[in-house]
Amino acid sequence: MARRRREFAAVLGEFRRTAVLLPVDADETPLTTDYGGIRWILAFSNESALARFAIARGEEEREWAYQRVLGARLLDAGVPAVGVPCGVALDAASGAEGVLFPPVAGIVPDAAAVDVRNEEAPR
Repeated sequence: MARRRREFAAVLGEFRRTAVLLPVDADETPLTTDYGGIRWILAFSNESALARFAIARGEEEREWAYQRVLGARLLDAGVPAVGVPCGVALDAASGAEGVLFPPVAGIVPDAAAVDVRNEEAPR
């Protein structure tokens, strides 16, 4: 268990230091999906991962607009801005290469974490 925590901490640190691709719509709104009571912002480590996602959705022919965003900014500012329990799904449709960053303490700010009691922030 301790080894897995260290490995995840390393992955989280790398994500926070890396610019990721954030697909957006015409209004610059990030692509999200809801699952298990959590809204997940979809982010991709590179264009190949985004292409795999587009193919999995049967939307490989359309143009995918995206922004480059630092992982730390996405977790620290993007997630809290959503206003509902929210995490980040990195490289969806990439099998075991994909990673979920759930809205819990130590990953997102405490005000956005579902495992921290926030008196000022209704959920």
